[in-house]
Amino acid sequence: MINKNQPIGVFDSGMGGLTVLKQLVRFLPNESFVYLGDTARVPYGNKSPEIIRKYTEDATKFLLSKDVKMIVIACNTVSSIALDTVKAIAGEIQVVGMIDFSAIAAYRSSRNKNIGVIGTKATISSNNYEIHLKHIAGDSPIKLYSRACPLFVPIVEELMFDHPATKLIAEDYLKEFKENNVDTLILGCTHYPALSKVIADTIPEATLIDTGEQSAIQVLRMLAEKHLLNEDKIDFSVIPKIDFFLTDFSANFRKLAENLLGFEINNPKLIEFLT
Repeated sequence: MINKNQPIGVFDSGMGGLTVLKQLVRFLPNESFVYLGDTARVPYGNKSPEIIRKYTEDATKFLLSKDVKMIVIACNTVSSIALDTVKAIAGEIQVVGMIDFSAIAAYRSSRNKNIGVIGTKATISSNNYEIHLKHIAGDSPIKLYSRACPLFVPIVEELMFDHPATKLIAEDYLKEFKENNVDTLILGCTHYPALSKVIADTIPEATLIDTGEQSAIQVLRMLAEKHLLNEDKIDFSVIPKIDFFLTDFSANFRKLAENLLGFEINNPKLIEFLT
């Protein structure tokens, strides 16, 4: 039986999901978390749907073995390709992805209904955001623009947030959105919120939709509806309880995690059977 003291499971194909974890900690400070980063097999964005589903199955079964009360897919690629895979394995455990709620937020935010999406090649190729946005719009006019921005991922993982090259790459990637008067831009990869400043500077007229933030809000709502929120008293002097698991020890993981989360993390544990 699911109870409120169980942790929330968070799965990402690598390190981008740390931005989602940051939002989860922000909105749910009482909760504990199990974070799994499949760093041995990253990136997922260039892989086939069949392989993405297989890797996702591995990750879902691992999180369920940790007795989680909810699973958050902190990866837009997995949310685009394999959300149904996670739900089928999870059974009664609720599953939250990155796409549905962010599409709703983007539609509500946009004034001129010129909406942009940036993400990995797999996310953009899936057309999942376009499908959701067109469904939300119904018969109302809407214009959608999308682009894969693969170089943003290594830029984040190398912590090149303020590097001059990052600004040049952002200007190239975002040029068509400026030209088409896009007023709302979905950051359709969990790495991208780490580059919010340079993206906002490049296309200042656009409202940025952080998929991790939108999903964290929904996690809070869904747990509250099921009476599964942890009600223990908060001690803000204590670092949030997060167990980190990786499929490979990445040299930059700890540095990036502490940079994005703003606090020291426990040593990640290696999951050998997933490598």
